[in-house]
Amino acid sequence: MIDSKSYHVPPGKKLDLNKWQTTGPAQTKSKKHSHQLLEEHVKELSALQHLHYASNRHALLLIFQGMDAAGKDGAIRHVMSGINPQGCEVFSFKQPSAEELEHDFLWRAVCRLPERGRIGIFNRSYYEEVLVVRVHPEELRNEGLSKQIQDDKSKWEDRYRSIVDFEKHLDRNSTRIVKIFLHISKDEQRKRFLARIDDPEKNWKLSLADIHERKFWKDYAKAYEECLCATSTHHAPWYVVPADNKDDARLIVSQIVLDALKGLNMSYPAASVRHQAELQSIRKMLAK
Repeated sequence: MIDSKSYHVPPGKKLDLNKWQTTGPAQTKSKKHSHQLLEEHVKELSALQHLHYASNRHALLLIFQGMDAAGKDGAIRHVMSGINPQGCEVFSFKQPSAEELEHDFLWRAVCRLPERGRIGIFNRSYYEEVLVVRVHPEELRNEGLSKQIQDDKSKWEDRYRSIVDFEKHLDRNSTRIVKIFLHISKDEQRKRFLARIDDPEKNWKLSLADIHERKFWKDYAKAYEECLCATSTHHAPWYVVPADNKDDARLIVSQIVLDALKGLNMSYPAASVRHQAELQSIRKMLAK
C-alpha cells in the first residue's frame, strides 16, 4: 500500500528539494506487477469518478507541475486512462495569449475551473507565474504591471498570498485541490532529452528553448522550493513525487488521486418518495 501522505509537503515548513529523492524505494517487485497495480488503480478511479459525477457535490482540481520532461503528460495519460471524458477536462497552460495578458494572472485559470461532479486537470497552471516568471522576471513587462510593482521585492509573496486565498476560496466552495510536483533529477532529464532525439516520434517534443531553460536549473529549483513551501496548505496540499522512475511515479500519482476522491463526501442521489412512485409507474408501463 502506497502512503501518499509521505510525499506531502508540510504547510509552512522550509523545503530543500535536495533532501527529497527523485528515485524512491521501488513500489513493486517488477515492471509487470507495477502495470497490474496501476491497472487496478485505474479501474478503481473509474468507479469513483462515476460516483463523483453522480454525486455532483464537489469538483476535483488536479495540478501537475515539474521541470521539462518530468513526465506530466505521461502521468496524466496513464493514470487517468479509465476516466470518462464526459466528466473530465485537461488544460495545458502555455505562454499567455494577448487576451490573457490583459487580465490578472489568475484569470485564465478561473475560466477553466471544473464544475461540480467533474475533474479538471491543469498541465502546468497559474503557478507558472511564480516559477517561470520568477526565473525570467522580464516577463512581467508583458503583463501591463507598473514599474513600481515590477521592482517591488515583495511581489512574489503577494502572488503567493493571492494563490493561497484563491485556493481557500475554491475549497470553501467545494472544489478539492490536489497539487503534484513531479521531481526529476537533472541527469534523468538529460537522458529523456537524448531519447527524444533518438525517437523520431518524439522529435517534436524537444527544441533549443528546452535546452536554454535547462541552464536555469538551480534557479527553477529555488523557485519551486519557495513556491511549494509558501502554497502547500491543508486544504490544497502539494505532493513531491519522485519521478526518475516513470512507473513508480504513476503509481504514486494514482494513489494520491484515489485518496483525494475517497476523501470526498460522495453518495449516489437518493430518489425521493415522489420519484420512487414515478419509477414504479414506469415499471408498469414497461411491463405491458
